[in-house]
Amino acid sequence: MDTKNIIAAISLSAAVIIIYGLFFAPSTQDVKKIKDNKNILTQNSEAPKLEVEENIIDLSRADVIDKTKRVEFENDNIKGSISLVGGVIDDLIFKKYTKSLESNEKVIFLNPRSLKNGFFVETGWVTNNKDINLPNSKTLWKLENSNKLSVNNPIKLLWTNNQGIFFEKKISIDNNYLFTIEQTIVNQSNNSYNFYPYGQIIRNETPEVTGFYILHEGLIGVFNDQLIEEDYKDVIKKNSSFNSTNGWLGITDKYFAATIIPEANSEFRSDFDFKDRFRASFIYNKSTQVGANESKTNKIKVVIPAKEVEIIDGYAATENINKYDLVIDFGWFYFIVKPLFFAIQYFFELTGNFGLAIILITVCIRLAFFPLANMSFRSMAKMKVLQPEMKRLKELHKDDKMKLQQAMMALYKKEKVNPLSGCLPILLQIPFFFAIYKMLYISIEMRHQPFYGWIKDLSDRDPTTIFNLFGLIPWDPPSFLMIGALPCLMGITMYLQQKLNPTPPDPVQAKIFMFFPLFLTVILAPFASGLVLYWTANNILTMAQQVVIMRRTTVRTVQKN
Repeated sequence: MDTKNIIAAISLSAAVIIIYGLFFAPSTQDVKKIKDNKNILTQNSEAPKLEVEENIIDLSRADVIDKTKRVEFENDNIKGSISLVGGVIDDLIFKKYTKSLESNEKVIFLNPRSLKNGFFVETGWVTNNKDINLPNSKTLWKLENSNKLSVNNPIKLLWTNNQGIFFEKKISIDNNYLFTIEQTIVNQSNNSYNFYPYGQIIRNETPEVTGFYILHEGLIGVFNDQLIEEDYKDVIKKNSSFNSTNGWLGITDKYFAATIIPEANSEFRSDFDFKDRFRASFIYNKSTQVGANESKTNKIKVVIPAKEVEIIDGYAATENINKYDLVIDFGWFYFIVKPLFFAIQYFFELTGNFGLAIILITVCIRLAFFPLANMSFRSMAKMKVLQPEMKRLKELHKDDKMKLQQAMMALYKKEKVNPLSGCLPILLQIPFFFAIYKMLYISIEMRHQPFYGWIKDLSDRDPTTIFNLFGLIPWDPPSFLMIGALPCLMGITMYLQQKLNPTPPDPVQAKIFMFFPLFLTVILAPFASGLVLYWTANNILTMAQQVVIMRRTTVRTVQKN
């Protein structure tokens, strides 16, 4: 079998897989979710259902915040406020991240519950006893000790019902993204009552998502060591419940997330549901009994992070949050993607430029696969040297395919060439390509990072296009015509690399193969510039290695003959 046929088949098959995966295939999370759901059984619980009722009002975010009594919070990474009406965290801004490269406006993540895009975190208690008054979404809490929440300066919220029961929330914040909420009930009545602590994250509407199968955005949780991921569309179609004694839950975007962590070793039920709004909630399965003249406290952790790997890993370790690093979607190739991230982060710190870090990690990957690539290129070089003889055999036996095959096999045996030896190295490198694509796609560390020249944001597509001569003509083409200089460079390097390989004897196959660089240029044009930069650097390094090996192989073959 001709090596070129095999490589062409692999290349075209890979293209079909990529296109199908990007636009048609169900997400990998769907498959994993089905498997995981079979292993988590929902049990009956005495805990009551959590109800959510809120009217959406037609006011601006600023007006809603101004009209609500609040206590502000701020540290080095986030700022915002907690509404004293309901005692919810519903106003949070990331101080270090802007909405776009051209704007200085910071990323607003949480919004008040009464807005159309409301997104907030709520904690509290519920009970099956309908005679007990509990704080709810309309309760006005009293701020006892401070007018601002900051590091080493916690706040305390108080509310008392008419039955002699005091409710207290002590909220503290670290210097990153962690809120710790200690909820205390003080029962000064002569009766004993049962309460169920709960926490929930509510999002009023479906946000704008990337739509790529490679990244999960939606509801997420780890229950009894199993990762559960539900897309927004899935939750609308079907609600899910899980029982666990350890874990966490939340709602995640590409770069940011809101998560809530119950106390460890506490039996709780978690619900992912949709009823006019999305909700990830938990409630303890067993009630907390508070006797007469007795008090009880429970602790809930709320982490609302930018997905910075170092900080996420730090919370997993210091706060003992089981598998919390999975809030960053490293995917099936976790064992490759995460080490690649640490490598590129090292090079980024070393060079100060994320684009240079991408080039350096490309060099490292090429070095790691150097022996395999040598095997592949030697095979291709030998096949190219043998092309004149192969062409002669095809002319000689053009009417007898059996004799042609026998003659070709005899030629391969004589010259010690295995046409399949060039394919295995290519197949082994495919997982690394997908892994580095995944790593670059999900890394907030690459967001808004410049390279050189016209590349101002490696996480975004190349802003130039060949259809206005890269900005020389004053015309803004539609998005589907945005094929920038870097994708064009990638296509050129792929074409030049292709010219180093043996030419397919079949004219139809040759035309398809020549079309492939143009095809990938168009396909990759909308992708992040960082990924296209990786592919371009990889093509250049591959060509350099291939040229050296082909020259050596050609010289040796000539000397031998």
